[in-house]
Amino acid sequence: MSAHFGSRLRKGAVNTTVAALAVAALAASQAPDVTAGGAGGRAAADAPSSDTGSAAGTDDSATGNSPYYTDLPPLNSPAPAPSQSTGTGPVATGDTEAGIPATVLDAYKKAAASLAGSKPGCNLPWQLLAAIGKVESGHARGGNVDADGKTRSAILGPVLNGNGFANISDTDDGAFDGDTTHDRAVGPMQFIPSTWEWAGRDGNGDGAKDPNNIYDAALAAGHYLCRFSWDMSTDAGLRSAILSYNNSTDYYNTVVSWLEYYRNGTHEVPDGTGTLPDNRSDENSGGPATTPPSTPPSTTPPSTTPPATPPTTPPSTPPATPPATTPPGTTPPATTPTDTVHHLEDAGTAKLTAMAGDTFGDRIGTRTETKAGTAVAKVRVRFTIVGDTDATFTGGESVATVITDSRGIATAPALRAGEKTGAFTVRATVVGRTVAAVNYSATVTARAADALARTGSASLTCVAGGEFADQVELKASYKGAVADGVAATATLVKSSADPTANDKGPFFKDAAGNPVRTLTGLRTDANGLLTLPKLYADDTAGTFLLRVTTEGGATVTVELTVTEAPSPTPTPSDPPSETPAESASPSPSGSTTTGS
Repeated sequence: MSAHFGSRLRKGAVNTTVAALAVAALAASQAPDVTAGGAGGRAAADAPSSDTGSAAGTDDSATGNSPYYTDLPPLNSPAPAPSQSTGTGPVATGDTEAGIPATVLDAYKKAAASLAGSKPGCNLPWQLLAAIGKVESGHARGGNVDADGKTRSAILGPVLNGNGFANISDTDDGAFDGDTTHDRAVGPMQFIPSTWEWAGRDGNGDGAKDPNNIYDAALAAGHYLCRFSWDMSTDAGLRSAILSYNNSTDYYNTVVSWLEYYRNGTHEVPDGTGTLPDNRSDENSGGPATTPPSTPPSTTPPSTTPPATPPTTPPSTPPATPPATTPPGTTPPATTPTDTVHHLEDAGTAKLTAMAGDTFGDRIGTRTETKAGTAVAKVRVRFTIVGDTDATFTGGESVATVITDSRGIATAPALRAGEKTGAFTVRATVVGRTVAAVNYSATVTARAADALARTGSASLTCVAGGEFADQVELKASYKGAVADGVAATATLVKSSADPTANDKGPFFKDAAGNPVRTLTGLRTDANGLLTLPKLYADDTAGTFLLRVTTEGGATVTVELTVTEAPSPTPTPSDPPSETPAESASPSPSGSTTTGS
């Protein structure tokens, strides 16, 4: 990045190695576990020295690998004050490097808290955002922000024109960086416009995504670091994430040194009073070292010293060769691989179809080629999900930028289907060059089951007018695996040949207690189980059928038996009173004689 804070002390060639040496010193003096988790992992100084980490082949950097500040924290850690702990880590007091401007510190913590809810597996510590913010912009130039987090002046990196830096043609029409020819890293977290286009977030709820706002930039940085589901609590995850932000081992070592320093304790200082860094990584790389960010890089003017002898060619005679079109003292940008790309080709992508909630089995591959059809490596290809869909790439993003490999192929991250069914498009374009896009059609189908069965075998019986003691439980599967979230319908049918709803026999009840013989909107749970509501019987005895059908065509028919209710038993009563006829004495002939 290119924020500048007054005069700088130039360090020369030692700047490229001081970060790694200081990390080793930290490990020896006061930070024995300079690792992702703070214990038991490999120290940053022992990390591989190659600048091509895992991130290098999978995505472009957030900053376009712009310069960064190489200042390191003091070897003496801040003194924590446990009594002041707020549960978010130790705090420290005193006017030291541990101080972070209040608004900037608040933005880091709120961004990490948001990521803890949306991507808990990332385990992003706010101290990592603070470390990156320190290295990229000195915490927005020492907290030079307003109450809403907006920087009071622009923080711009150098022009990425290939002259000592990457060559990235303009992608935002100068909207963020003011440059309509090339891109520049922007804001306190130094996003290049092409990355901000998809990584930008609204961190303060004002409805805008502004790379110059620390709340927006910090939240975007958190999502960027977590986009591939890297786990920041592991060495490998932390390293991959940091290198994806700026692909340099020296950068990684510098960030980790500040991460560990802030983990040992921080304290809040007023906005605008933060400590400003002095030294930048490009001070010996040919890039500008002292030019303020709002001023374009300077060029060396032509010499004003008159020639020692008069020119031999008369003034009226034109020069033998046309004057150079490149300003004196400026090296023309070198041709990049991106400049040679003529078109994009599909690299054998299979049909893209997935069930809702599943990961697509095939991944999109795009090849960059010259006009002659030769593959072009090291070109950034952007994949964008377009259409009415909630499908995302791994990590929950709708845009991913991938660098082509030696075969000229960029392979997009895996696609994951959401719950919204239907077709959508994934569009592949070249970053920094206008060539025709390649569109890939993808389809999300509804969750389905191809098998459905009862989990129990007991007979389902009840008497007329009663209720069934057992509820019907079913399990759905698809190709032998649990089928979760599958829609189902249950109907008490008239017969195996007539699937219409019966008008007598067993029934469910609605919320008001009324009989219902068809239930819709049912859905299997995470284990593929579907438990139906309690069943009741009317006064009709017989054998009845319950049919359950799922999305995908799985069907099961369950037999229900309703028996006749037993006849009521007479209640015993007193013997009947004697009647006159019963009291008459039998006549000698055996007949009954009634009294007069």
